[in-house]
Amino acid sequence: MPHNPISICSLGATLGEGPVWVEADAALWFVDIKKKRIHRFEPQANRLRSWPAPAQPGWILPASDGTLLTGLQTGLHRFDPEMGSFTPLVAPEADLPGNRLNDATVGADGALWFGSMDDGEEQASGHVYRFAGGAVARSTLDPVVITNGPAFSPDGGTLYHVDTLGRRIWAVEHRADGTLDTPRLFVEIEDGAGYPDGPTVDAEGHVWIGLFGGWGVRRYAPDGRLVSTTRFPVANVTKIAFGGEGLRTAYATTARKGLSEAALKDQPLAGDLFAFQPGVAGCPTRPISLIG
Repeated sequence: MPHNPISICSLGATLGEGPVWVEADAALWFVDIKKKRIHRFEPQANRLRSWPAPAQPGWILPASDGTLLTGLQTGLHRFDPEMGSFTPLVAPEADLPGNRLNDATVGADGALWFGSMDDGEEQASGHVYRFAGGAVARSTLDPVVITNGPAFSPDGGTLYHVDTLGRRIWAVEHRADGTLDTPRLFVEIEDGAGYPDGPTVDAEGHVWIGLFGGWGVRRYAPDGRLVSTTRFPVANVTKIAFGGEGLRTAYATTARKGLSEAALKDQPLAGDLFAFQPGVAGCPTRPISLIG
């Protein structure tokens, strides 16, 4: 695998998002939010399988009982790929029909952390939630228009939360009881560099940020220093996930959303799934702890 990103699956996603490596499948799962599709790509077989979703999916993650959970605009659902069915679990924002769920991760204790956003990208109605013990609780983080992440440090002690339109990434201490301390500014993306999208943390504790409109992915040290930038041939890079042998391949979702016809002609690979050699391993995907 080369160090420069290459397209490994041509699908022209409108808004590819939420990549996650599921070791049991030896496959990368991800979504196309706007086309309402769940995708699974098997690199060794070069095989893509897709399922329609009943509402916009923001993410899909494995659970401890071997099933999959997905965050749809209508709430948390179990997803059965054999049947292609979606079983609702909880609707945390039934009172906010203009919102949708957007990104998620799993903490060291198996708790699911996920965010929401205003689908119209105008109102500061996006919150971050914790799902544990079958119940959803809203975190103490301030609401923003578009949440992304969160993501955790390898030891689970630090949570990284992205305010996309504010171009800020926050770091906050994650206590053993699942509560959060006061956020501190980790990184602010400068004007003209795009908007910070999905965060991912590697095995060395460095934070990788997809840049929507920024033509690449940045890697930041735990102290907030910019360490490297990986350039892409497309403008909208949404998020990366580590997978493959030894979790040493970086997979990246991208998007066609917001690009003009002229831009799309100049970016024929926009919306494809990419891969590159990052030079560092990732962290294993933690399954969501479920009860009942």
